[in-house]
Amino acid sequence: MSIRNDIERVLINEQQLHDRVITLGERIAQDYGGRPLLLVGVLKGAVPFLADLARAIDAPVEMDFMAVSSYGNSTHSQGYVRILKDLDDIVIDRDVLLVEDIIDTGLTLSYVLDLLRQRAPASLRVCALLDKQKVHAKHLHPDYTGFPVEDEFVVGYGLDYAQRYRNLPFIGVLKPEIYR
Repeated sequence: MSIRNDIERVLINEQQLHDRVITLGERIAQDYGGRPLLLVGVLKGAVPFLADLARAIDAPVEMDFMAVSSYGNSTHSQGYVRILKDLDDIVIDRDVLLVEDIIDTGLTLSYVLDLLRQRAPASLRVCALLDKQKVHAKHLHPDYTGFPVEDEFVVGYGLDYAQRYRNLPFIGVLKPEIYR
């Protein structure tokens, strides 16, 4: 049985993802003016996006990862954030771009930003592939956004439900009967 059968509709196709990532990479490279940049990916959802984005930035980039959880196997944030894996690198006096798959409530992003700010980076910006168009609990606005999306449960291109669907090459809306 194909996991594609669990998708109600494709929201953002492969070509749209590719084109937007290239545009974001070009803008980021221009904004940083060739300065070295540390991309911090939030595991596991941001991995495909971060990998494609890194290739689209024509400047020196390094990558590091944090694993953070606020969902578990649910479709909604549980209201608290846990750090499952911290950074390997030191961020003091470095330009840091936090790469997120999706901003939903803003709880996870706010927590990670507060944590990174305490570590004194030279600069700290956010690049989110998706930004849900609703009022975020923390009123966050990413510096770079791939796509605004409605408040639907989306999967694919790294985004999951219960660790599945990350391998879809597009962003799709999951059929509600799958997660009810």
